[in-house]
Amino acid sequence: MPTPVTPGHPWMNRLLRLLLKLRNRHFLALDILIALLTPTLALWLRTDSLSLVVHGQSLIFVTAAFLCVKLAVFFPNGFYRRYWRYASIDELTLITAGVIQSTLLQTLIFFVILRPLGLIGPGFPRSLPLLDGLLTLALVGVTRYSTRIAERLDQVYHGRANATRTLIVGAGAAGLMIVREIQSNPLANLLPVGFVDDEPDKLGAVIRGVRVLGARTELRQLLKETRAGLVVIAMPTAPGKVIREIVAVCEQAQAPIKIIPGLYELLDGTVSVNQLRTVQIEDLLRRESVQIDGAAVQALLRGKRVLVTGGGGSIGSELCRQILRCNPAELVILGHGENSVFEIGNELQRTLAKTPRAAPRPLVRSVIADVRFPERLQAIFDEVRPQIVFHAAAHKHVPLMEANPSEAITNNVLGTRNVLAAAQAVGVERFVMISTDKAVNPTSIMGASKRVAELQVREAAAVSGRPYVAVRFGNVLGSRGSVVLTFKQQIAAGGPVTITDPEMTRFFMTIPEAVQLVLQASVLGNGGEVFMLDMGEPVRILDLARDLIELSGLQEGRDIDIVVTGMRPGEKLYEELFVPGETYQPTAHEKIMIAARASQRRSPRLSAAVDALVAAARANDANAIRVGLLHLVPEYTPTDNQDDAPPAVAPPLHPPPAEHSNGRRLSSPLLLSAPRRGEGAGG
Repeated sequence: MPTPVTPGHPWMNRLLRLLLKLRNRHFLALDILIALLTPTLALWLRTDSLSLVVHGQSLIFVTAAFLCVKLAVFFPNGFYRRYWRYASIDELTLITAGVIQSTLLQTLIFFVILRPLGLIGPGFPRSLPLLDGLLTLALVGVTRYSTRIAERLDQVYHGRANATRTLIVGAGAAGLMIVREIQSNPLANLLPVGFVDDEPDKLGAVIRGVRVLGARTELRQLLKETRAGLVVIAMPTAPGKVIREIVAVCEQAQAPIKIIPGLYELLDGTVSVNQLRTVQIEDLLRRESVQIDGAAVQALLRGKRVLVTGGGGSIGSELCRQILRCNPAELVILGHGENSVFEIGNELQRTLAKTPRAAPRPLVRSVIADVRFPERLQAIFDEVRPQIVFHAAAHKHVPLMEANPSEAITNNVLGTRNVLAAAQAVGVERFVMISTDKAVNPTSIMGASKRVAELQVREAAAVSGRPYVAVRFGNVLGSRGSVVLTFKQQIAAGGPVTITDPEMTRFFMTIPEAVQLVLQASVLGNGGEVFMLDMGEPVRILDLARDLIELSGLQEGRDIDIVVTGMRPGEKLYEELFVPGETYQPTAHEKIMIAARASQRRSPRLSAAVDALVAAARANDANAIRVGLLHLVPEYTPTDNQDDAPPAVAPPLHPPPAEHSNGRRLSSPLLLSAPRRGEGAGG
């Protein structure tokens, strides 16, 4: 690191203050002075002091010509419009290019004008233009970067005085950007004291004045040695297991932790100090990053009219954000809740306001409508004539839908039929329905209703011949019905935190990750497929509750209790992503599969059966609704028909991988049938 300036060096402090006051008018004066001196200095270096007298007249003509050339080049290149205190490689490139241009012009004038006109005497060194250029590059560069160096020294001095000593875990691109931000942003009040990185080649290396001190296994010792008051985790692609290890060490050392968002949250690829936040449960459950074919998604959505139903919801609003980045011609946010639609609409308008004026701006429209009213939907589709539709509108809360089955049917089944009818009427090119893992061997009204919705999408694809598809995935972290939100509210209220069963497990994804895979699946669809997203490893709800309590700075049993309340209607103990006997076909993307049987099944009397189901819902006949669902979804097993007694032998948490009929081994640990007792708090 540069030697810090201390109060014991008053002359250096005065020099720093002088350099920090330099502005472009001062640099203009310095450049004129340099231009007047460099020819003389070059001649003296090339010959001797006596030659300065002998070639005095020639030197005057050369100096005048070179001064005019330099100013004529420097002004148009923006040498006097830059803020040199923040000079970077771009400014260095500017200086180099400008000096090269001026040197070439000087050489041309020297040999084409000055020598033929006899303004330069015999014996005058012909190498003088090149020497002058080298001296100019050095002196102009030093004067410009003196303010940058002074700025850096000033930051180091004041930073050492009162800044928080910061240890950065991860010496990759993200860590480098964090250090750069800290060094150029005094208001951050942070002082980087070292990197921690597992890559052997980086050990001992110095990056922007900050040394790589050791690997993650040495973190506990490095915290003591550096006396770090803050740890920043700068690894956006690190899986949750790695984050857990780092957090555990820091908590034992009582060191505060900040983290940059995961890769799925950093969609624009930028990292800054402003994005640092406390570690959240999403970070502990983070999986290794998945490569998305962004170019294919961009090509699909660019310049298209796109409509998103349920656009104000958790998944729908994130769909809108990511679709907007693909520059559609028009984005229609359709939703029933006016407040949520208003909020995402305003957010997207603010995003558009930040785009360059020269760039084409998509038209964003907010529409309030209920998918249960076909006439309203058809009028909207006739007006907008969308080319691509993402259908995210649905009731998803399992216990609520068990208590209100009519709402589940009219919204999830009838609503999907209405959206599909409107889409077919105006020739929508591509249709993607957001489904759920609860549609696999459903035990709840909600899961069964979403399976019926999948069947309708499959039927519409067969009739229209277009790529109408459904995408299944599990729970999303941060959604409004998520168990995580429930736990956070209970912790904030002082507890207790309630879970329905200690052995209950769930699959989790972050909202941005789920939406990116949904967009990827939309590119892969040919028509009628039910896509399954790879949800990774299941998470025990009890462990999730404990993690949230610890992240809140509390201790289970001492500060807050965990209480088991028992299963609720419609819940499963284990979610099933993969069904024994089902065939899972790979796609072009490793994290997306096709559930072949679910994709191929068609009911010859689907329309009549749905009519009967909707009629039962309108009559508020819960028994008739269950009978109708059993007719449409034979694998549906209502929980009130099950024996609620626990199994004699509980299934293992991680049974060995099973092999399906197509011979493919699946990586998910939940390949075997599990007792369908419940699904988890907040399901």
